[in-house]
Amino acid sequence: MIENPVLIVAVLVAIEAVILTLSRHERTARFFDLLPAVFWIYFIPMLSATFGLIATKSPVYGLITTWLLPASLVLLLLPVDIGAILRLGPIALAMFFIGAAGIMAGAVLSFSLFRPLIGAQFWSGFGALSASWTGGSANMIAVKEALAVPDAVFAPMVIVDTVVPYLWMGFMIAIVGLQPAFDRWNRSERGILEHLGEQAAQHLASSGGRRTVGGVVLSLAVALTGGWGAHMIAELLPKVQDVITSYTWTIIVVTLFGIALSFSPLRKLERAGASRTGYDLLYFVLTAIGAKASVASVGSALVLIAAGLLIVAVHAVFLVVGARLLKAPMFLVAAASQANVGGVASAPVVAEVYHPGLASVGLLLAILGNIVGTWLGILCAQMCRRLAP
Repeated sequence: MIENPVLIVAVLVAIEAVILTLSRHERTARFFDLLPAVFWIYFIPMLSATFGLIATKSPVYGLITTWLLPASLVLLLLPVDIGAILRLGPIALAMFFIGAAGIMAGAVLSFSLFRPLIGAQFWSGFGALSASWTGGSANMIAVKEALAVPDAVFAPMVIVDTVVPYLWMGFMIAIVGLQPAFDRWNRSERGILEHLGEQAAQHLASSGGRRTVGGVVLSLAVALTGGWGAHMIAELLPKVQDVITSYTWTIIVVTLFGIALSFSPLRKLERAGASRTGYDLLYFVLTAIGAKASVASVGSALVLIAAGLLIVAVHAVFLVVGARLLKAPMFLVAAASQANVGGVASAPVVAEVYHPGLASVGLLLAILGNIVGTWLGILCAQMCRRLAP
């Protein structure tokens, strides 16, 4: 068994590097269509630790999550374009938040119904899951660490977060043919799509820049400084027992840092691939979290998948009611839903399927989820906690 911290880090880096390389290579990328790279980045370290390749307990795991998670969040929020998001208009933004409210309401309802089967300790897991389904993987991991979600609770939630969004995306694509009938029944304001088309045409993606050694070094310096600053400020803020810890404040403060820096000249670091570096750090944190977990903790996943399906069902009801009240077209129902449940990877795909040329609308709504998902996840977790004895 490998117990040396340096060797453990080397193993985790190697696992992440191999999985990301295979998922991006044209010959092997198709093998990740069903179970994405982020799933394997978590579960292969878990298997490695469970079968004795690496230690399940090591101080290095805590150091990785404590310092690199805040740093990754800084880089992931750095390229956010708040102006472009706001220009989507009030109806598009309202549909996103209605969908997010549906996820939170569904999580609270689902936890209350399934609690006798899974146990009251899963309140924090439902908070982490709602963070992912109102934001993305980064938000889920942030809430996991902010609330100290037990590994035995988090592991099956990762499975739910993998299975249910893929089923939901398939369903949303399958019903695209109902769009004309839905808009007629709803008397949808189709003129909204013209406005969204204008905004999509104006939106220029700033990501995808070529990474350089200098850019990566500067990005890491900014990220680590921001994370360290968030830790220092968090130590000065008041704590609330069993609700807000020092690390909870760290995650909240570092999110604000990242948003604030998106208005500064440092945003140009995205041209050097700052967000890609942020994802590399985030996935490395995920390998460390996986190494602390156990395969035995995934036994409740099937029950939790049913709980997850109930969450998205409530979410769907909220969106249909919201669309009816706002006369929003089905395109916005689909884009807002996938921005919530699927995130930045799949929201543009679904948006493009429903209305060619509007993929960036789905992307911008998903980025909005990245901004607010952590806070909504923490709030949802606290609502679920009140239901636990």
